[in-house]
Amino acid sequence: MSDPITHSPENPAETMRDVMLDIGYHEQIDTPPGHDLTKAHLITLPQKRTVQDLTSHHRAAAEYLKPARRKGTARVADLASLISWTNRFKGETSMLFASPDMAKPTLTCIADYHAAGAANVEDVTGDPSARHCHHRAVYDFPLSDEWKAWMAISGKAQSKDDMGEFIEAQAKDILDPTPAVLKGEVTTKNQPWENRLIETAQKIEGRFGQLKQLLAMSRQFQVFETSDLKVATNRDTGEAEIQFLNEHKDATGQKLNIPNLIIIAIPVFLGGAPYRMAVRSRYRKNGSSVAFIMSIYTPEKVFEAAFKEAVAAATEATGLTALMGTPET
Repeated sequence: MSDPITHSPENPAETMRDVMLDIGYHEQIDTPPGHDLTKAHLITLPQKRTVQDLTSHHRAAAEYLKPARRKGTARVADLASLISWTNRFKGETSMLFASPDMAKPTLTCIADYHAAGAANVEDVTGDPSARHCHHRAVYDFPLSDEWKAWMAISGKAQSKDDMGEFIEAQAKDILDPTPAVLKGEVTTKNQPWENRLIETAQKIEGRFGQLKQLLAMSRQFQVFETSDLKVATNRDTGEAEIQFLNEHKDATGQKLNIPNLIIIAIPVFLGGAPYRMAVRSRYRKNGSSVAFIMSIYTPEKVFEAAFKEAVAAATEATGLTALMGTPET
């Protein structure tokens, strides 16, 4: 008769140990060699073997002491600061973007802009010319107080008193016309800006006045209107045409002949050089009241000249190309 088979009793402690090891077991999948942050770092977790992505944790740990790349937007206060920032961080792919918005002009430098050339969409590792475009500096051109004041009233009707108060407040911006401008002849002896203003007056049939004339108008200006009846008869048909011819006169009965142009010299941007511009002055009679309308002549051309001058200074100082418009968001 053979001996009975005997089994050694199980050790509960060892069994519990094995169970806990099995529960806590995890498997690492595709571990990036050398902590390659361009690849995902995946592991399986014991709960139903759930896959957990630890890539963000690895990247956060790697960037704890040093960021992997530059990012952020700097807001600089003047053009010189934008130029200094650009020269500090620019590279072969850096680019300037100039937005010529008359209300909110800006100049932006993207230090890590995309490289030139067509995109490579077939490269499985990604387009080698693509960049994040996350490292930027923006300069918001501050419009001068004078520019904002004149643009605010340009083309809008004002009462006689309101016009007078505005003219007194902005008297420092108004220039009296030079003898050459008053003479109204374009010659080679004149300054270029004088010829430009003379040509403007000729285009709109205007005449330049002085500051004291504007102030006198705002204080004493009165308009008297007379109407004459004109009847024209066609002898062949017998038809008659009746017209009322209105004429504005001053308090003494003389025909009004007032200057309708003034010269202002104001900077477009805060701290910038002043630009001479023509302002057209008109009046409109409505019953017993008179409304004045002052309109800057072609302000967009002056703004364009000042903006392009600033952009040209930035491109020359940084050696970068400037594109008109706004960059990709």
